[in-house]
Parts: sequence; structure tokens; C-alpha cells
Amino acid sequence: MNRSSKYFPLFVNIEEKEIVVVGGGRIASRRIRALLPFCSHITVIAPEAAGPVKELAEAGTIVWKRERYTRDSIRYADIVLACTDDPQLNSEIFGVCRCLGILVNVCSDRRKCDFYFPGVVSRDHVVVGVTAGGEDHGKARRIREKIEKLLEDEEA
Repeated sequence: MNRSSKYFPLFVNIEEKEIVVVGGGRIASRRIRALLPFCSHITVIAPEAAGPVKELAEAGTIVWKRERYTRDSIRYADIVLACTDDPQLNSEIFGVCRCLGILVNVCSDRRKCDFYFPGVVSRDHVVVGVTAGGEDHGKARRIREKIEKLLEDEEA
């Protein structure tokens, strides 16, 4: 796949999809928070996890398996997020997902992503996703903030 290609913005129902996040740190926490309004089956595979992951697991919002990744960890996943601080492990996860036909997002290498995480704005029944193709996160954030303001003004 040509990784310089533009990605098509596809809105997909992931409510019943099995999402596995490998890693429990800051990036994993952010991605989990972005997914929570849209799905109910998130499992984190990580021997240790940051506070937000622990809190969500304690509340029963997500499942946290306090273990190291193995290939069996993602066997039944529909979507996998490789969010470890080990680029070699993230690459292995990417390869396994490709072999199994599982959509994957590797936090440390945008060339190993079947999809990007957009900045999401959600108000009532309007959902807007903004991405700069993994190139300029600041620009995407500024545009997302402008859209938030626009939707707030619309409600007023």
C-alpha cells in the first residue's frame, strides 16, 4: 500500500467489535478514551498500565489483562491498537494482524496503520473526525477546536 495516499474517511459501527489494545500507557489511554463513546468491548493487554487504564478497568468499563502480549492475545480481535513503547513488538503485532486480516493501528509508525485516529467532535447526532494524515497533529487539533466552537455556537 502506498502510505502517502490519502485515507478515506469511513464512519463504521464498532459498537460490537472486539477491540484489543496492546500496551497500557499514555497513548493507549488517549485512544481508549476516544473509542469508548463508540464501542463496548475493549480489552487491554499489558502487564502494567497508566492510571486512566486502571481506573477504567476497576469501573468495569474495559477489560485489563495484566499479561504480556502473545499472538493468542489478538486472535479474536476485529481491531488492534499496538501502543507499546517497543517498536519491534509493535511491528510484530502489525505483521500478525496483517496475516490474520485484522485492522491495525501502530502508534509508533504511521506507515503501519490501516486507519488513523482522528480528532473527534461529537455533539448530538453530529460526529466529525479530523486528521492531517499523521503529518501535522497540531493543525488537526486546531481545526477540531474550531469545529467544536462552531457546533457549540450552533446549539446556542
